Amino acid sequence: MYYGYAVSEETARLARQAEEDCREVFAAIDENTLTCSAKVLSAFQAARVSTAHFVDVTGYGYTDDGRDKLEELYARIFKAEDALVRAQIMSGTHALYITLDALLHPGDTLVYISGEPYDTLRSVIGTSGDSRQSLIRRGVRYEEIDLIGDDFDLDAIRTRLSRGDVRVVGIQRSRGYAQRASLTIDKLAEAIAAVKEVSPDTIVMVDNCYGEFTEDREPCEVGADVFVGSMMKNLGAGFAVSGAYCVGRRAVIAEIAERFTAPCIGKDLGANFNQLPLFYKGLFMAPSAVGATLKSMAFAARLLELAGYRVSPAYNDKRTDIVQTIDLFTADNLIRFCRGLQCGSPIEAYATPEPSEMPGYPHMEVSAAGTFVTGATNELSCDGPLTPPFTAYMQGGLTYEYGKLGVMRALDEMTGRVVEAEKEDAFV
Repeated sequence: MYYGYAVSEETARLARQAEEDCREVFAAIDENTLTCSAKVLSAFQAARVSTAHFVDVTGYGYTDDGRDKLEELYARIFKAEDALVRAQIMSGTHALYITLDALLHPGDTLVYISGEPYDTLRSVIGTSGDSRQSLIRRGVRYEEIDLIGDDFDLDAIRTRLSRGDVRVVGIQRSRGYAQRASLTIDKLAEAIAAVKEVSPDTIVMVDNCYGEFTEDREPCEVGADVFVGSMMKNLGAGFAVSGAYCVGRRAVIAEIAERFTAPCIGKDLGANFNQLPLFYKGLFMAPSAVGATLKSMAFAARLLELAGYRVSPAYNDKRTDIVQTIDLFTADNLIRFCRGLQCGSPIEAYATPEPSEMPGYPHMEVSAAGTFVTGATNELSCDGPLTPPFTAYMQGGLTYEYGKLGVMRALDEMTGRVVEAEKEDAFV
């Protein structure tokens, strides 16, 4: 028993070592959390947020001051001109689609300079799947420039952009399901500078999912024209139950808003459906939640490394998103790890994850998500495709303590060291 929780002695021993090794890493995370918290608190104060901005508005939402104030907050915090923050944008993929579809028209060219994007976006673009609504089927030309290792190919970027005709450059900050490191803000700054040097009118869009508040700067601060993400990841902090955002230049946000609602209506339409208190509180708590997640993932990296598995990033690597990968080497290990993480979750801990098909993904997937908000990946969750090297993609952890306990339970389940707690069965 570990503080009254069912954890094997071997896993508890490794956990003590992992936590000791992470001491300096945790201190650096705390510093970043304080920096980002100060940024958020200052924005709330400067924007003069009041309880009047939490009022429920229905119908068309033409006079939703709280919704408009929330978008002002996003723009202030992320050093941008404007923002679109809506409950009706259902996911990060949805936000990316309306952004790209708004900015690209038949004959335009989209170039991703971070290599192949993750699975669901390939269906949006049209490099996989057979949707008639994909960008390619609607007449958009698409190209990719691969990374060199974990770095942008700056020479190839300059060469391609110097030929003209590129309307939008896309960058995926997080790794997705790729075996590469996520891209730091410093690297984004270099790549964006290379684009703007030869093609200043090209719009740079950054997929910022999983990256918010992991560093002390965000994409617009290094030249991005727009970046997008989901409130069921970092910025919801476990409070937001839906929604996504786009932040950037005012002219770009105006185009996206017209794609989101209708031409000549844009941001004026869209009631908040009584979600605003959750959105405000989630944004306010986001730096702390992200800090807890970063600690959970650093701990997990060291724990699983000590147990003999291959991890990325390492516990003491610089982190620019909340995703931790663990190569588990066999399908059975991946399935058992996900089952263990589900057992270590607060919601539906009794459920048993099984591999299955998932919309937008080409391979069988197994996932664990015992979350308060269904599918929220800022709560402790894990998934992975059943393909070699059988990598678990783990993220989330609203508090470090819960993240730590969940990861320890996952390791015990995978290694067959499960300890049964002596407790009364609540269902008897």
